[in-house]
Amino acid sequence: FYQCDVDVIGSKSLLSEVELVDIVARVFKKLGISVTLKMNNRKILFGIAESIGHADKMIDITVAIDKLDKIGLDNVKAELRERGIDDEAINKLQPILELSGTNDEKLCKLSEVIGSSEIGMLGIEEMRTIFDNVEKLGIAITPELDLSLARGLNYYTGAIFEVKANDFQIGSISGGGRYDDLTGIFGMPGMSGVGISFGADRIYDVMLGLGLFPEELACSTKVFFTNFGSEEQTASMRIIGRLRDKGVAAEIYPEAAKMKKQMEYANRRGIPYVVIIGSEELQRGEATLKDMRSGEQVTLSFDELVERL
Repeated sequence: FYQCDVDVIGSKSLLSEVELVDIVARVFKKLGISVTLKMNNRKILFGIAESIGHADKMIDITVAIDKLDKIGLDNVKAELRERGIDDEAINKLQPILELSGTNDEKLCKLSEVIGSSEIGMLGIEEMRTIFDNVEKLGIAITPELDLSLARGLNYYTGAIFEVKANDFQIGSISGGGRYDDLTGIFGMPGMSGVGISFGADRIYDVMLGLGLFPEELACSTKVFFTNFGSEEQTASMRIIGRLRDKGVAAEIYPEAAKMKKQMEYANRRGIPYVVIIGSEELQRGEATLKDMRSGEQVTLSFDELVERL
């Protein structure tokens, strides 16, 4: 699959997370996709595991609760049991997964539950800082704290992100998080970074499904010239040369043919404009320009035609 990544490497500043929230808001606004940005923090997840007495099983817990949306609470509890988490710990975990309210209300309730975990409290403070800055800066998206969000990749160490399309049924279309030592794998330890990736394939599917691609992208040719004979063809080719010099993609039907056949070709290709130069137009030095979307037709001189297109 293809993805487009944005990463900030070499700083632990939470301003980078705030910048990524802003980037998510701007990208999906520009693409015209309504989205929900969910966030969590791996430190909070560790704090939860620590508070229920299973700090050693944080990975097992996060892998299971990451499936909450997909398989439901009962199946997550069953998977936790399979992974060696006892019922007492699962009962402590359940109210955390069912927290509701604003981000601030969730963080306050969470503080009461995992207050004994130093790492967990650090995660809560990080999220408060991020959410406060997003609000102060008036960023055009409000992240939603989702404590079931764990993201399957275990190199994340801080804030984690996931973006879902609101109006199209598909998995996450963007995701990422803070990683404190991913660069250590490549021989440069201790280099913190945070990044988010946009899933190009899935975003394409969403835009296709919602009809968000501009119509003119369906065809590279912007203007099509009909062909009714050698003289008309020569006149058309001269105008096409001028249009191509101006960066306008233009083509002519390769041989003289009936009008219906040529118009069907232009229509099938989704070409937005058709230029008709017949013998009468040729004598007057004029052309008919037809907008294939509206059906509107205008008669223009050759110079006016070039200017209009």
